[in-house]
Amino acid sequence: MSMSIAEAKSQFSAVIDRAAGGEETVITRHGKPIAKVVPLHPAHDQDRAREAFEKMVRGRDGVTLGGLRIKDLIEEGRM
Repeated sequence: MSMSIAEAKSQFSAVIDRAAGGEETVITRHGKPIAKVVPLHPAHDQDRAREAFEKMVRGRDGVTLGGLRIKDLIEEGRM
């Protein structure tokens, strides 16, 4: 979202509420961007995190150690 300094000033609480909800607001002066209000901590997207985890799990399907055991690799210092 983008808004002028005057709009941001008159709607400051709403700008902060949007930032708390994960939304960024660009503040403009004479139509040119001069500042951005951003969330201090980006909103956690649990669905995206779950999708990434599931993709990693699927990516390991069919991957083997070629008969090696993890214990042997650890003892050899390779893990």
